[in-house]
Amino acid sequence: MVYVIAYLKAHAGKGDDVVALAAPLIDATRKEEGCISYDLYRKPAERDSLVFVETWKSRAALDVHFAEPHLTTFKAAMADLLVEARVEIVHPEKIEVI
Repeated sequence: MVYVIAYLKAHAGKGDDVVALAAPLIDATRKEEGCISYDLYRKPAERDSLVFVETWKSRAALDVHFAEPHLTTFKAAMADLLVEARVEIVHPEKIEVI
């Protein structure tokens, strides 16, 4: 299995916009072959800080996800909403930060 933790920091007051734009992404991603879980969480005290926590069957399934139109559309929509984004990919044998 492969795990992904994606940290998003929205501009002040834009967390709700990120959540709204993420809804179709989450729905489509959960239907992808190889997706075990795909959830978005929000820090209660920091409403503009969000975290995607994902579990994938394999790195190959994750690579397919990275090319999906619903993800590329979401990333484009986030360009003006995010201050920071960081993605950590955790394999059984190593951690990548992209």
